[in-house]
Amino acid sequence: MSEYIFKMPDLGEGTVEAEIVAWHTAPGDAVAEDQIIVEVMTDKAAVEVPAPVSGRVVSIRGAPGDKIAVGSPLIVFETGSVAAAAAASVPAASPAESAAVRAAAAAEMPQPPAAAGAGTPAVSPAPAASAGGRIMTSPANRRRAREAGIDLATVAGSGPGGRIMREDLKALSAAQGPAAPGAQGAAVRGTQAAAGETSEIKVIGVRRLIAERMSEAKRNIPHFAYVEEVDVTELEALRQHLNSKLAKGDPSFTYLPLVILALVRTLESFPQCNVLYDAARGVLVRHRAVHVGVATQTPDGLKVPVVRHAQTLSLQALAAETRRVTERARTNQATREELQGSTITVTSLGKLGGIASTPIINAPEVAIIGLNKAVERPVVHHGAVAVRRIMNLSSSFDHRFVDGYDAAAMIQALKELLEHPAMIFIPKVDSP
Repeated sequence: MSEYIFKMPDLGEGTVEAEIVAWHTAPGDAVAEDQIIVEVMTDKAAVEVPAPVSGRVVSIRGAPGDKIAVGSPLIVFETGSVAAAAAASVPAASPAESAAVRAAAAAEMPQPPAAAGAGTPAVSPAPAASAGGRIMTSPANRRRAREAGIDLATVAGSGPGGRIMREDLKALSAAQGPAAPGAQGAAVRGTQAAAGETSEIKVIGVRRLIAERMSEAKRNIPHFAYVEEVDVTELEALRQHLNSKLAKGDPSFTYLPLVILALVRTLESFPQCNVLYDAARGVLVRHRAVHVGVATQTPDGLKVPVVRHAQTLSLQALAAETRRVTERARTNQATREELQGSTITVTSLGKLGGIASTPIINAPEVAIIGLNKAVERPVVHHGAVAVRRIMNLSSSFDHRFVDGYDAAAMIQALKELLEHPAMIFIPKVDSP
């Protein structure tokens, strides 16, 4: 019998430390090699860390929110024939004891934010686990199961390889109906009473990263905000016409790909807005390619997946790629590469868009364009009162590098394309 000290691994790209987001094991648990033991967060992405060996957990270091340096001890395993045998029988051996240990740990530690998935649930006496004993699901779904009192070992997942998806848990919870008041509910009520009807939520993981980046952007970037009213009546007519030509079952066009396509055309005349600021070198890096970040609300918080080389895509391809990257972000499947490298960002609150907003620049970019809600209202059009569809564009620019005049001129150029959408598809003709 011996001890194996597992240290925080090097997660690449110059990472020197990582934040603990959630532990998926606790002292006393038997784990199998390659079983996910902890989720950590770097400045780039969340990473699930598997066990390097089979054995029994002796001790762990760090609670959710703590940062552990690369190379520092993270978890200690007891290895050897006895511990390895216990680990090999993880799915069948003492699941109640293991669950109790994890539940106790969960009661002491905040849990990671949510992710999404899809599927149809079923209950099975066999665990949805790999050959190594690992239950196949995301850290967020493990949290959901703990909160709902669901034993993942009884859920047959509908995802690839039996992976348990979010919809499996949602449908199972709906089938079970509202939880009856019992020990768990009493414990929650007792905790609320003891805490004076308040609770504390530690800011960790993706939410911490969002908070840090938003604070840094507002602290370091002098935002120049510019809001313009756009008549999108013709754009709406074009959108409806395009949708009427789609095959049955094809996803409908929204304003977003049309606006992105118009933005790409506008940036041909305003390349100073398709720029990244390298603060370390004091250099503006102007890009010829347009990599559009699409601000996307997810269960984890705001993410910005990237539509790369938007200037090369047709409207149909642009719409399809926008749907693909945003859906991957919402379901927590986006890769690190899909969430970085944008040169300008578009954000939209959809039906909640309001009249105006002041979007925060996605550093190191220098511009962000926000879409507000499109509504029909009476306006003066060609000298007469008419009902037109109006949408505001709310934009922010880094005033250190984009002058107010240039920012306003860019939005006016974008407005012209959106109000006369046929021009979006006419190639630009250079002056002789």
